[in-house]
Amino acid sequence: MSEPVNDFEYERRFFCREFPAEMDDGDAPTLIVQSYYVHDGNYALRVRLQAHGIRLDMTPDLNPTAIVDQYRNRFSEAFVTVKGPSVGGTRYEAEREIDTRIAAELIKRGGEVIAKNRFSVWIAEDGWSVDVFGGANAPLIIAEAERSGPVTNLTIPKFCTTEITDQARFSNDGLAAWPFSVWADEFEAELAQNGPQFQQLFGKNRME
Repeated sequence: MSEPVNDFEYERRFFCREFPAEMDDGDAPTLIVQSYYVHDGNYALRVRLQAHGIRLDMTPDLNPTAIVDQYRNRFSEAFVTVKGPSVGGTRYEAEREIDTRIAAELIKRGGEVIAKNRFSVWIAEDGWSVDVFGGANAPLIIAEAERSGPVTNLTIPKFCTTEITDQARFSNDGLAAWPFSVWADEFEAELAQNGPQFQQLFGKNRME
C-alpha cells in the first residue's frame, strides 16, 4: 500500500517593503520560473522550474520566458501542481515532479509566466521563504511561513509590513493574471488608509 499524501499546505503570508540585507547569507537564492495555465477563482494549474547557483537581479524589465531559454540546462527540478483556493491559511495543493525539459517546453508554449528569487531563512522556530519578484511584479516581496499544520502563535519579523494571507490578488496565480505593477498604487493607498493588518485567528502573534 502506498504512503498517504498530505495534499494541503498551511501558511501565512506577508507583504514586505524590503528583504533585510543581514538575512542574505551570500549564497544564490533558488531561481523560480513558473507558468499558470488555469488561474480562476483562486484555482490554479502550475508548471514550475527551479535552479540553484544562479543569482539574477529581479528588475522590472526582466523577461521570465527569456530566463528559461538562457538557463535551460541549469534547472535542476520541475513540478506540476494543482491548487485550490486559500481559506484560513489552508490551501489544497497536489504537487508532482516532472522532467525539467518537459517543464521548459510547457512554460515556453503557454500560460502566464512569472519569475522570482526565493530566499530561505530561519526565524524563531519557523523556516520562512522570502520571494523577490521580477518583471511585471517587481518590486514585490512576499514572506511566508509554512508548516505541516495550521500556522498558529507565529513570531512575525519586523520586516513584514502587513499580512496578506488569503488575499487572492497576492497569490502567485493572482499575480500571473494581474501583476502587482498594475495595482501597486491602489494597494499603497489602501495600506495608508487602513494601516497594517495582522490576522488574529491563529493564536497569539508575536512581533519580533
